[in-house]
Amino acid sequence: MAHVYMDVPAGVTTSMNLSATLILAFGMSMDAFAASIGKGAALHQPRFSEALRTGLIFGVIETITPLIGWSIGQFATQFVVSWNTWIAFILLAFLGGRMIAEGLRGKNSECQPVHRHGFWLLVMTAIATSLDAMAIGVSLAFLQVNILQTALMIGMATLIMSTAGIMVGRFIGPILGKRAEILGGVVLIGIGCNILYSSLA
Repeated sequence: MAHVYMDVPAGVTTSMNLSATLILAFGMSMDAFAASIGKGAALHQPRFSEALRTGLIFGVIETITPLIGWSIGQFATQFVVSWNTWIAFILLAFLGGRMIAEGLRGKNSECQPVHRHGFWLLVMTAIATSLDAMAIGVSLAFLQVNILQTALMIGMATLIMSTAGIMVGRFIGPILGKRAEILGGVVLIGIGCNILYSSLA
């Protein structure tokens, strides 16, 4: 996804209209959408309830992270922008590598189909894909915005996109078979690499 950092000189304030906030919200949800497709593909015919559960976890965390960034404010802006991409890359690479390893093991053994991802695995994935939102929250501290409303819109957009991503993955999974989990891992690593590349570039 495109990484949007808004550098505003000290003492200068500006505002965001509804359309700009919506664009920001859905832009922030794209990494979660891609990750949830991989998660959905790795499951065996996930139900809508599982998709909604994943969407809620991703959405809640994506709501919280801009608020954390907002609270940090301008004093730690450079720290957040400098390190959040590396933290996200490491987390996504770890989670993706774990999925690939499990997928490779599954190809050589009889495994029960997985119908549900673990809560903490989803939380870790959600945190990794939402660290950009924390940096955006720091930037929003310099703007005349309702941070609670903006964070809720980001969370709602992420809930919608993550839920949709799981359902898209439901249809991809049977086509890919046991390779679905491997693909999901590759997707997570790819998201991490894209975040890191976008930051360094």
